[in-house]
This record gives sequence, C-alpha cells and structure tokens, in this order.
Amino acid sequence: MASLARPAARALCGKATARLPVASRRCGPASVSRRALHVVNYVAEHAPVAYKDLVLGVPKETFAGEKRVAITPTVVKTLLKAGFKEIRVEKGAGEASEFTDDEYAAAGASIVDHAASFKSDIVLKIRPPSLEEADMLKERAKLISYIYPSRNQELVDRLAAKKATVIGMDCIPRTLSRAQTFDSLSSMANIAGYRAVIEAAHHFGRFFTGQITAAGKVPPAKVLVIGGGVAGLAAIGCAKSMGAIVRVFDTREAVREQAKSLGAEFLTVDIEESGEGQGGYAKEMSKEFIEAEMKLFSEQCKEVDIIISTALIPGKKAPLLILPEFVDSMKPGSVLVDLAAEAGGNIGYTQPNEVVKTPHGQVVIGYTDLPSRLPTQSSTLFSNNISKFLLSMGPFTTGKKDEFVIDYDDEAVRGALVLDEGEMRWPAPVSAAPAAAPPPPKPKEEAKGPKDLYPQTLQGALTTTGAAAATLAIGAVSPNPVFSSMLTKFGLASICGYQTVWGVTPALHSPLMSVTNAISGLTAVGGMVLAGGGVIPGNAAQGLAALAVLASAVNIGGGFTITQRMLDMFKRPDDPIEHNNLYAIPAAALLGGWAIGRYLGIDEVTSATYLVSSALCISAIACLSKQESARTGNALGLIGVSGGVVATLGGLNTDPGTYAQVIASLGAGGLVGNQIASRINITDLPQMVAAYHSLVGLAAAVTSIANIMLLAEAGHDMDGVHMVTAFLGDIIGAITLTGSAVAFGKLQGILDSKPLNLPGKNALNLAMLGAVLTCGGLFLTTGDPQFGVAMLWATAAIGGVLGAHLTASIGGADMPVVITLLNSYSGYALCAEGFMLNNDLITTVGALIGSSGAILSYIMCKAMNRSLVNVIFGGYGTGTGGKAAVVTGTHTETNVPEVVEALTSASRVLIVPGYGLAVANAQHSIAELTKKLKGKGVQVEFGIHPVAGRMPGQLNVLLAEAGVPYDIVYEMDEVNEHMDQYDMVVVMGANDTVNSAALEDPNSVIAGMPVIEVWKAKQVVFCKRSMGVGYAGADNPVFFKPNTLMLLGDAKVTSDGLNTALATGH
Repeated sequence: MASLARPAARALCGKATARLPVASRRCGPASVSRRALHVVNYVAEHAPVAYKDLVLGVPKETFAGEKRVAITPTVVKTLLKAGFKEIRVEKGAGEASEFTDDEYAAAGASIVDHAASFKSDIVLKIRPPSLEEADMLKERAKLISYIYPSRNQELVDRLAAKKATVIGMDCIPRTLSRAQTFDSLSSMANIAGYRAVIEAAHHFGRFFTGQITAAGKVPPAKVLVIGGGVAGLAAIGCAKSMGAIVRVFDTREAVREQAKSLGAEFLTVDIEESGEGQGGYAKEMSKEFIEAEMKLFSEQCKEVDIIISTALIPGKKAPLLILPEFVDSMKPGSVLVDLAAEAGGNIGYTQPNEVVKTPHGQVVIGYTDLPSRLPTQSSTLFSNNISKFLLSMGPFTTGKKDEFVIDYDDEAVRGALVLDEGEMRWPAPVSAAPAAAPPPPKPKEEAKGPKDLYPQTLQGALTTTGAAAATLAIGAVSPNPVFSSMLTKFGLASICGYQTVWGVTPALHSPLMSVTNAISGLTAVGGMVLAGGGVIPGNAAQGLAALAVLASAVNIGGGFTITQRMLDMFKRPDDPIEHNNLYAIPAAALLGGWAIGRYLGIDEVTSATYLVSSALCISAIACLSKQESARTGNALGLIGVSGGVVATLGGLNTDPGTYAQVIASLGAGGLVGNQIASRINITDLPQMVAAYHSLVGLAAAVTSIANIMLLAEAGHDMDGVHMVTAFLGDIIGAITLTGSAVAFGKLQGILDSKPLNLPGKNALNLAMLGAVLTCGGLFLTTGDPQFGVAMLWATAAIGGVLGAHLTASIGGADMPVVITLLNSYSGYALCAEGFMLNNDLITTVGALIGSSGAILSYIMCKAMNRSLVNVIFGGYGTGTGGKAAVVTGTHTETNVPEVVEALTSASRVLIVPGYGLAVANAQHSIAELTKKLKGKGVQVEFGIHPVAGRMPGQLNVLLAEAGVPYDIVYEMDEVNEHMDQYDMVVVMGANDTVNSAALEDPNSVIAGMPVIEVWKAKQVVFCKRSMGVGYAGADNPVFFKPNTLMLLGDAKVTSDGLNTALATGH
C-alpha cells in the first residue's frame, strides 16, 4: 500500500521535504499565477452518488516514454469490492508496468479501447490528458490525475468546456497530515531518489562499497546528495546500503538529524540562515549564503565521485548549484544525476532527458522520468495513493460508506479541486482563520525576595494536627494497652506499605501483587492457633481452622513460586551474578535463634521472631522497587513468612496429633500451590492471583467464625475488641472470597466480562449492606453465643452475595483495579484477624498488604482517570447518561509483506502490546521480531499502558518471559511525549488502551481514561483478530483514521508471518 511504501523516507522528511522534478509543477503557494488569485464562492452542494452507479475508467498513458498505469489489478479488486459498478481498463494499459490484461480481467475489470476508457464517470490517470484526450471525456465527467493547472491553462480551459470536475493529484495540500496517505508526489519522489542512485551506479566505473582484495584495495565511492527531502533521503538510504560514503547538504536544519539517522554526514556553511519555506519546501537564500554554498560545492566536487541533486523551489526555476567549472574539477568518470532537470536543472551541463558526457569525462544524467523507470513499483504506489483518495471523497466527512461526493468541507478535496463542473475552483480559498484565542492573563509579578511558604505549611500543619487528634481519640477509647500496642503496629505498618509501594516500578507490579499474595498467606497463623482435635479436627470450629491453614498454605507455596518465575524472566545475560542462596544463613540464624530461645524458656523470643519476620516482609516489598533487588525481595519475603509460621508452630503447645494435622495441612497446601504456580501459563496469571485472593478471604472468614465458635463452646466471655474484629474479619473475608471468585470467572471467560446491570443495583447493595450491619449489631449485642455464631454465618452469607454482586457489576476493563482492590481487602482481612487473636505478626503484615494494595488501586485508578468509588459502584460499561458517538468510516486492510516493507524502511518503531498478545501467546514471536528489526538497524521500543492486560504489569512480565530487554520497554507517559517521532506504531492485540474515544467522546464508556495516543504517529498498524470492540465494549475510531492500517488475524500467526517474511524477503 502506498501509505506503507518506504514510510521511513516520508517520516524522516516531515515538513522539510524537497521534491522531485515533478514537484516543481506542484500547486504550491508560490506557483499560483496572479490571474488565478481570486476569492472562490462555492455554490450548490453536490449530491452524493452511490458507488454502484459509478463507472471508473483507466486509460493507457500516452505521454512519450511513460510506462506507469493509474491503478493495478489489486486495486481494481479493492474498488469493485467497495461497490463501484464497473472499472474499464484500456487494453494494454498495464503492459509496460508488467500488469497484463488477463490480470485486470481476473480482478473484475472490463478491457476496453482508448475511447471507451474516457467515456466513464470518473477517469483515473497519472499524466495530464492531452488536448485530444480532454475532448474525449464525456460531459460533466470527473478526472483525477496530475494536472499542474498553473502550466496547463489551455488544457484547463478545454476541460472546463466539457464541464468536467477535475481533481489534481499534484494539488493535494501537503501540510494536511491526513493527506499523507494520498501524497503521490512523495511516493514518486521516493522512487526517483532510489532510481537516481541505480542510474549513477550503472554509469559509474567502480564499486560503491570499499573492498580489500588480493588484487589490491578498492576505496568506497563518495556520494554527495544535495537536498534532504523525500528524494534526497531515499538516495541517501540507497547509497549507504550499497556501501558508499554519503554526504548531504540542505539549507534546512531539520534535515540534519534525518540525514544522520541514515548514516550520512551533514554538511554546513559558516553563515547561519534557515532555508525553511512555505509548506515545507526550501526557500530562496540570501546572496551571502549562496556564495558560501557555492564555495562548499566547489570544494566538494574535487572530493566526491557522485553527486545527486534534488533542489527545487516551487514556482521558480531550479537553482543552479553545480557550475560547469565545478563539474570539470571532478575526477574523470564521476557521475552527476540531476533530479531537477525538468525545472532547468541544478547542474550546469544538464540536458533534460539526456545523458551528457562532458569534455573532461564526467557523466551528467538529466532523466525526467525516473519514477517511470521503475514502472511496476511506481504504479503500485500511485495506485494506492489515488484509490485511497477516491475512497475518502465523501465517507471522510459524511461518515457514509459507498457514496462519492465532492465535499467542500474536506480540506484534501478542496485543496486539490481544480474545476468543479467546469468552474474554476483553484487555488482553494484560504480557510477562515480560527478566532484568536484571548490573550493569556498576565502572570502575577512574584514578590521579590524568598518565597513565602505559609499556605503550604499551614495545610501541612492542619493535616498533621487532624491525624494526631484522630489517633489520640482512638487511644482515648482504647479498651486496653494491648489494643493500643496493636494499633501502633497497625499504623506504622500502614505507613511502611504506603511508602514502599510508591517506589515500585510499574513493570514489577505483577510480582508485587504475587509476593503480597504469598505474604497474605500468613492467615495460616490464625488457623494454626485455633487448630486442635489431633490428627483429625475434633469439631466444626477445628475443621474450619484446618481449612484456613490449608487454603493459606496454597497461597504461600503458589505466591512465592510464581513470583520467582516472573522475576527470573526479567534477568538478562549481562546482569550481575546473584547469590541469593546465601540468605539461607540469616534464615538459619532466625529459626535457630528462635529454637534456642524456646529451649531456654525465653517466652519473648516468639515476639522477637514475629518482629524480624514483619521487618523481612516489609523489606521484601521495598526490594521490589527495582529490578536489581527484586529477587532478593522474594527471598526475604519467603524467610519472613517461614519464620512467622515456624514460630507460631513451635508456640502451639498442643498434642502431637494436632502438630501432625497442622504440618500436613501446611505441607499439602504448599505443595499444591507450588505445583499450580510452576505449571500455569503466564498468560493466566491474573486468574491465578484472583483465585489466590479468594483463598485468603476464605481463610480470614472461617478463622473469624471458628474463633468465636471455640470461645462460645469454652464459655469464655468475648470482649468488644474481639467481637468487632471477628465481625470485620468475617465480612471482609466473605467479600474477598466471592468477589475474587467472580473476578476469576470473568478473567477465565467462564462469566461474561460485561458489567451486570440489575435494576436498582445500588439499592440492592445498600439493602445488603444494611442487612450485614444488622447482623453485626445483633452479633455484638447478643448474650447468646450460639446466636452470635449464627449471625456471623449470616454475615458471611450476605457479605458473600454482596461481594459477588459488586464485582459482577464491574466491567472487564476495570479488572486491573479490581485485582489490586481485592489484594487490599485480603490484607485488611488478615489485619482484622490479627487484632482478633492479639497477634503482632499478622496485624503488621495485614496492614502492610492492605495499605500497599490500596495505594496500588489508587495508582491504577489514576491511570484510568477514575475514582475508586466510581470503579466499585460504577465501572466501565455501566453508562454515563449519554449515548456514545457512532463510529463510522472505511478501514484499510494491509498484509504481511507490506507491513514488513514498512518496518524495514522505518527508522523508529513502537510496539504497543495488549491482552490479545497474551491470549495468543505471541510474546516470543514479538521478541524475535524485535531482534530481527534491531539487526537491520531499526530502533524498536515498547509502550505499555499501566492497565494493559488484566492485572498491573502483566504485559511487562510476558515481554520479560520472551527475553525483551526491559530497558526498551517504556510507560505510557514516556511514549506519548514523543509519539509523533515514531515512523510506525504496531499495536499488537490492544484496543481499549489505544482508543481515541477516551479523549474525544465524553459519552464513551472509557471517557477520560488516559490512553497511548498511537494515532499521532506517522503510521499505525493494528494487528488484531477482527474489527470488533475491546474488553470495555467501546468502538475504536483509530481504526478508521487515514494513517491506520488493519492487519487482521491472530497475533501469534501474524507475528510469525512477519518473522518469516523478514527472514526470507529482507
């Protein structure tokens, strides 16, 4: 496709683009004659014409030596598929371009004679028609081709007499970003620059590349390219690929970096003067600059072997840059190719369409038909340009497919419109200037001297006062010193969690989630404390305790195993050699010290062990702030949890049977968790985390109920602290259990990912909350222990339904927040259990996990521009009150060879992966593609949205698993800052996270969510299964933008195809 053809050249040129000889005839501002300058008043609106009523004609080009054809058989298929009634192709029109009549007929075209091709509703050509051909057009026909109206007045008059509507491909506004897809002059310039080097090599008597052979040393050719536009950059790329030493000169500073990126040396003069002109062309320079420039060229001519000149100034004769005496000073056999020959030439000896041999043996090539000398490629690119332009006329502004209309609101059409039913419409009227923005308010003059920080200090002081007062109030109503001590630990651990999570890099959010999941397995401590009955639990309460131990052990074994798996994926061959096995020494010291203390009868050694274990768990999360220490963090976490479990186990003072029961539960659960985590696919990580959260919720809920049951059976009085915390552990655990189970179902595809919208759902939630509080009130006030236990079971049941309904009402796109929120719930359930059992360890660790999960939830909400309350009680897909905008348009499909050509031609490529990549398990294929492109000199980077995938950091883990270096993986804000610098963006399996509706449509289900703004890049290719919506159910307008191409198919199959094409074709 044209938009994919050599995008690097186009991308590099930006607005600083010098053009081919044909560009001298372009409808630039300087080429407008005074006679043509007038204000145009557009009259009646054009009525749309259905494609099914239109016949297209493609005549054979009759200009001498022209070998190109306006459209290829492939494009014939595309246009007929779009709905056009008939396409008439003149017999032999494509023969010179290697497209046979049989191929056109097979594509569905009608093969006709010359006259019949002009008797069509719309005629597509390359060269302007001759006067005779203009007469052959039927009345009020439409013609799309090069026209050059400022030079072809007689032709324009003849076409006006036929009341023709004429659209000049040479007049398409080049400053309009959307029109890049239609810019055939850039396509032809790209080919001309490439072909110029081939012609030079043909006439040059030596190698371009340097060689050392047995016969002697061959120096590389030195090539000077004058003009760094599309043609110049293409020439640079071709000459460099052939091994030459390339230098480039351009009056525009913007070309410097472009040339350097291609490996060329950028030449300058001593005088500072910008050559930027209107519309991106070079302007005419001052006398002083020209003198310095000529001196530079004179010196370069004595050094270089080949000169390729591309310098043009719109509306004027090409500047003479290489004087005859400069040519004469070059070595005999030197070759000069003048791409400005048709506009008078940049080189003194140039003769248009001729090869001149100078008296001193230099060769000067003045061909004006360089694109036509690669007719197959030129025709293919032009065909794509003109067909895309044709298909945009109408649908782009009206939004209606299958209709053609000359719409004055379409800037591309308005700029290219030469005649409208015989009336002159060129040059296009200048668009009304937008209303001037009001002047910005004058900045307040800052007071001289030091800045007064009174307001900030006052705010900080008031906040601190409030926090201190609240803490004192809690202390005032504290029932006993033990509670106050526990509250202190809770507060300090919460602060630690707050501080440590902020420092964790987004790439490690998934390992952070899994390691906190593993640490939350310390709910086992509660079950261990309540265990009893011997090898087999003796009653229901002890059975619940055993269940809590078993579920928690699964969490511990699975959490640390999957964390280690993920962190090992981030390792690179050149990373420092780690020796984390040495942490077995402090582990042995901790456990050995505890054992010795217990043996000596030191009761406080258990509390000290809990303190060390808590500190190790805090350190584990802190170490996950960066890649270098992350694996150490996992080891510290494992030691901390092991220390806490062993210290609790040793302090049970129970019978051997119960010890056997607890150890068996711990061992079996740990083994099950380890095996699941060892075998699970990384793509299933979100589901696994959700499932593990449910186990923590289960353990917390049953431990709370079991504790009250045992106290009731023993006849012990229950104080208010124990009862309140038992109730909190019960309700939080129940919500976590069922909420996590529903999240698992949505992520696994068992349940619909769309939000559940029951009538009056908020009233339902409030009713269930009221019921839970009622049960809690009855539990706290009853004097009947058995009734209290019943109320706890009722609380768990209603809380379970509430948790399931809350999560089911949240849309799939909010799953990253849901996962982190459930992680926070599990921590606070653990914390409540700690208060209930007066256990320092699980109180501290619970507060740590609860606060860290809450902060991570806040980070995720911020990444989606959502409030936490909005997610919990709303969620994406639950409606905004307005109707989302209808997304319409025509998408453009591409194929693997065209994408490969674009990738290898690009200088800088961004890959944006999404959940589709994870589902297709395409990360290894993408990693291989990255290696291949980097091997070809392409700079490849990755952009990851904070909520890409189904849990924070999931895509980072997948890329790490495949061996993608984490130093080329960037966050959303980092890539958005310079999105316009990417030649190409490949979106692999992402949709919602790159959806422009989030910013453009206030009624979209994802309105306000920050996204990766891929549409701002020069070219976007979406690799996805279909044109369907994403997980949030929102249509994506980016699919229909002019710089977007769709490569439909499975991400794995597509990426494998790209790899194969790269290996075999490039």
